[in-house]
Amino acid sequence: MPKRLLHGKIVANEYVATGIKRLIIEAKELAELAVPGQFLHLRCREIGADPLLRRPISISDIDRAVGRLTLLYKIVGKGTALLAQLEADEWVDCMGPLGNGFALRGEKPLLVGGGMGLAPLVALAKALCPRPTEILLGGRGKEELFWTEAFASSCQNAHLTTDDGSAGLKGTVVDLLPQLLAAGGYDSVYTCGPRPMMEKIAALAKEYGIDCQVSLEEYMACGVGACLACSCAKTNGGRAKICLDGPVFDAEEVFG
Repeated sequence: MPKRLLHGKIVANEYVATGIKRLIIEAKELAELAVPGQFLHLRCREIGADPLLRRPISISDIDRAVGRLTLLYKIVGKGTALLAQLEADEWVDCMGPLGNGFALRGEKPLLVGGGMGLAPLVALAKALCPRPTEILLGGRGKEELFWTEAFASSCQNAHLTTDDGSAGLKGTVVDLLPQLLAAGGYDSVYTCGPRPMMEKIAALAKEYGIDCQVSLEEYMACGVGACLACSCAKTNGGRAKICLDGPVFDAEEVFG
């Protein structure tokens, strides 16, 4: 997969929820190459070696017509805190697009996401149009369901769960999923989020005989398969580099 190292001009870097920002970058070469499920490796400070490592962030939207990429990220440490300080018309060092994205399969897909795992599913939902795509998304409370707006134009139905019951079903996406799989007629499931959640989703999809792809979320230090920091076990006994062989895998490759 070809990749580029370049400076992207920041179009916007704005809050969409508490602690979560949307970064829009003008980078025509990257937008032409990117596919849903891939990520960029961003250098959060132009001068100096602290932080030393880049930050991997999923591509949330791809606009090839105007040459822009959108990234949604949560401020969780020094690197993302520095990234959050950048403003429109500044430049950010970008390497990408990295990793392997989703394979577009199935005629009636169901997307399942939790937390920041919903970010790469936005671009995927748009790529799957005009297929009758649905989304199952969950959060701790209704304040975390701002994501529904991101999927409004590309998903026929949005199924919601919240831990506190303030919106949708009280519970988690795993609680609602069996009901949807039994009645929804889906032929493919795509998921991204916490690993325990994805393991349960993959197991349910397998139980119902539905194709499932998972996007693994791990810290990827180098992003190009050199450091092995993100390697994981495969069900065939081998190991995979999530940054290079993934982050998207067929579920049976990594969960059985």
